[in-house]
Amino acid sequence: MSPAAFRPACFAACLAAAQAHAADAALIEAARAEKQVVWYTTQAVGDLVEPLARGFEAKYGVKVSYTRNSAVELVLKVGNEAKANRREVDVVDGTFSVAALKRTGTILKWLPDAARRFPKDFVDPQGYWVATNIYVATPAVNTDLVPHGAEPKTLSDLLDPRWKNKIVWSVVPGSATGAGFIAAVLKQEGEAKTRAYLSELAKQNIAGLAFPARAVLDQVIAGEYAMILQNFNSQAVVAARKGAPTRWIPLSPASVVLTGASVVKDAPHPNAAKLLLDYLVSEEGQKIFRDSDYVPADPNVPARDASVRPDGVNMRAEYFTPEEVDARMPEWSALFKEYFR
Repeated sequence: MSPAAFRPACFAACLAAAQAHAADAALIEAARAEKQVVWYTTQAVGDLVEPLARGFEAKYGVKVSYTRNSAVELVLKVGNEAKANRREVDVVDGTFSVAALKRTGTILKWLPDAARRFPKDFVDPQGYWVATNIYVATPAVNTDLVPHGAEPKTLSDLLDPRWKNKIVWSVVPGSATGAGFIAAVLKQEGEAKTRAYLSELAKQNIAGLAFPARAVLDQVIAGEYAMILQNFNSQAVVAARKGAPTRWIPLSPASVVLTGASVVKDAPHPNAAKLLLDYLVSEEGQKIFRDSDYVPADPNVPARDASVRPDGVNMRAEYFTPEEVDARMPEWSALFKEYFR
């Protein structure tokens, strides 16, 4: 996936085979009759999910119940519900969750009409998922421990002995974790150079915590570590805006992934599910992503902090689709365990 593939560009042809649907009066009425919708999400609850839920409930009068899980937990949870024939969820999202669930036939082939506005690589050409936002994974530092200008700027800088025992990352398989960092290096450098680099990086005694990267960032903010090596930079922006002593670093290559969202097949509240998905990618919903300092998928709703997007000059990036993350996460996780566990 090249940077050009993620640039905003209107399209229609790729949706020809996957019919898109608008939130018309009939859908709204049917959703209101169902009264609620259940959303399993990988997004941060306080920063983003709660504002989205409030906006949806105020607009349509349909209650949103949500549960936050890691991508791996979400896939297992939905899969177990399907095997038990006890479907509880209506809408799912994630950087690779939707691809994994599509592969197992667990999500519905359905797209909201708003998907027509999005870049073609932000929509599954088969019609199973649409992106709600993109994530850029970079390091972030505690600004009380790392003065401005002292942060690492290159992969080689991370090998400086000054960073030994001062770095942390999440060990949970995902894009904003050790495995995601390896993915970007591997894509840029190839296997031989990556292995040589990881051998040296392992000497830095990077701490590994078994919870999502956003929670790991809190440990950095608390001063337990000087730097988190892989974290979605928008989350550091959110934390800093709230007064936390943190700053993300435009170290190249960054990893760029997107969060896709889907309606679950045989959802208990199918109309409310479709209405929620429509809302998430509507202009109103996308502005909530923006106002929460996330990077909207809609090309007409730019991020509030434009610097979080790689520009190819100040920050280069490697780009990954949900399908690529789903297919290659076992490989990246195996490399991570080989060098860091």
